[in-house]
Amino acid sequence: MFTSSVGKKLIMGFTGIFLILFLIVHVSLNAFIWANDGGVMFNQGAHFMGSTVVPRILEIGLFLGIILHIVQGYMLESQNRKARGKVKYAVSYGNKGSKWYSRSMALLGTIILLFLIVHISHFWLPNRSHQGFLLGEEINLYQTMKEVFSNIWVVLVYVLSCISLGYHLAHGFQSAFRTLGVHNKKYNTMLTSIGYCFSIVISLAFALMPISFYLGWIQ
Repeated sequence: MFTSSVGKKLIMGFTGIFLILFLIVHVSLNAFIWANDGGVMFNQGAHFMGSTVVPRILEIGLFLGIILHIVQGYMLESQNRKARGKVKYAVSYGNKGSKWYSRSMALLGTIILLFLIVHISHFWLPNRSHQGFLLGEEINLYQTMKEVFSNIWVVLVYVLSCISLGYHLAHGFQSAFRTLGVHNKKYNTMLTSIGYCFSIVISLAFALMPISFYLGWIQ
């Protein structure tokens, strides 16, 4: 299951859909910052997620899913590179054969991985350290966001990472469902359209969050 080509793709598909669901929850919770109420609604949501047993258990599953997705992704990329090395193609079709971002998933994934390390160090680690990794009181995450996103270089890193996420999702969304068998002429166009819309909305929403803080659109 973990070593065969089919097994790796299935794991990538399942973990990909799991992470897509996480992104929906994460962006929905973070969208509370636009209530512009001084962070009251956002901090209440963050408190629920950080001090309730079920979300904390799911948090463990999330980290396992991320790690598994990353490891299997790199293994598939390595396998594909070896396969391409054995077969020399006379013609390169470029974007006619596949989009550049579908051929650059490993690169985009690496950028997202580096961003995750930065993101976790900004918010998750300080918060969990304050709690003692138990169900204690969180730091004021809204205030932390204001402080972190007062730095233009941090904002630029987040925005560029969100662009990478958008392209990663543009291919990953439809690829995950196709791997799990949701793939036929009747649904392909609809699934592709949903995937593009999802990647744009999610990446744009996340990118607007640091921008909103930096430009003072929310207080």
